[in-house]
Amino acid sequence: MVDAHQTFVIVGGGLAGAKAAETLRSEGFTGRVILIGDERDHPYERPPLSKGYLTGKDQRNSVFVHEPAWYAQAEVELHLGQTVTSVDRELRSVHLGDGTSVRYDKLLLATGAEPRRLDIPGTGLAGVHHLRRLAHADRLRQTLAALGRDNGHLVIAGAGWIGLEVASAARGYGAEVTVVESAPTPLHHVIGPELGQLFTELHQEHGVRFHFGVRLTEITGQDGMVLSALTDDGEEHPAHDVLAAIGAAPRTALAEAAGLALADRAQGGGIVVDAALRTSDPDIYAAGDVAAFPLTGLGAGLSGARVRVEHWANALNGGPAAARAMLGQDVTYDRVPYFFSDQYDLGLEYSGWAPPGSYDQVVVRGDAGKREFVAFWLKDRTVLAGMNVNVWDVTEDIQRLIRSGAPQDPEALADPSVPLASLGGHPA
Repeated sequence: MVDAHQTFVIVGGGLAGAKAAETLRSEGFTGRVILIGDERDHPYERPPLSKGYLTGKDQRNSVFVHEPAWYAQAEVELHLGQTVTSVDRELRSVHLGDGTSVRYDKLLLATGAEPRRLDIPGTGLAGVHHLRRLAHADRLRQTLAALGRDNGHLVIAGAGWIGLEVASAARGYGAEVTVVESAPTPLHHVIGPELGQLFTELHQEHGVRFHFGVRLTEITGQDGMVLSALTDDGEEHPAHDVLAAIGAAPRTALAEAAGLALADRAQGGGIVVDAALRTSDPDIYAAGDVAAFPLTGLGAGLSGARVRVEHWANALNGGPAAARAMLGQDVTYDRVPYFFSDQYDLGLEYSGWAPPGSYDQVVVRGDAGKREFVAFWLKDRTVLAGMNVNVWDVTEDIQRLIRSGAPQDPEALADPSVPLASLGGHPA
């Protein structure tokens, strides 16, 4: 039985918001839990949108966090297809697009991120796509199947994780794929030039064409349909559809209008939170893609940095951490950032945080040529990040090395005969 003396409101119907609601109930909260999402679909997980669901391997209903009936059973008041227009911190209420208001005792902002848009002529054509929401994936899945049947061309702007995973899915359907990327290698700003070439070769082996060091300048069309994509070197690329995969921006408009502290946009932006995911207002929390949180409990090379992480594990773990903090529990959100990717027969996991300029050495253990290896990014011999490619059951050891901050012997890191579990460093 719900005790209405307290009301916790969650804005954002993604994984972080849904797991926060689940945690509030599992931790014994008996007040009202109100979950507001601006999509009409029940809360879902995003990785399948560019992986299993997009490729056709998984069914649509596999993406949902909970069965639809769970929300009523858990007495979570679900408001789908509803927009929150503003937050009134003084009255502790949120105002909705239908003109109603909801009072809160604690508020969680899990508003996620929005895909960045191409600012060029032609983006209004019917064949221009983004991939962030389930509705986007529904449409893109049909598009890829049609392109495969008709020997059609897909141009992808951006060679980040989304761009590469969609390229892999598109080739699986038989579509022709050209990837346009302004950097010299795929994933240049994530894993650096040292390993980016590996992904170039992987996709080229599967028939993907890359065009590096250029940007799209125009998408041409006729009768509303895409005909080609132009790049700033004067090239014209055949295209029936175009995917903009140039990153995402945190949805901070509500927080900004409410006067909450925001992180520097040049550093990734987001809503500033402390180690308990609490914003500059003690009654408002933020989790998932929108939260800029301090790295704590990690090695000296990482601790203290403020990051915003747009990956599944951050939403999965951040939502419950925020919920526990809202309940007054002593919370320190100190998870090592983690993500995974699947492309063709390559699977990988990445742990840590090693943006460009933060590391001074990359060490590879195993055979990069066979795409079976572990890579480590080091600063002053301490491990900032590790990526295992087609090598499994090593994530725990990689994260232990990251947490320890202990100096490592690069030769031992690179030697497959030396068990990772035997290397120095203990959990912080």
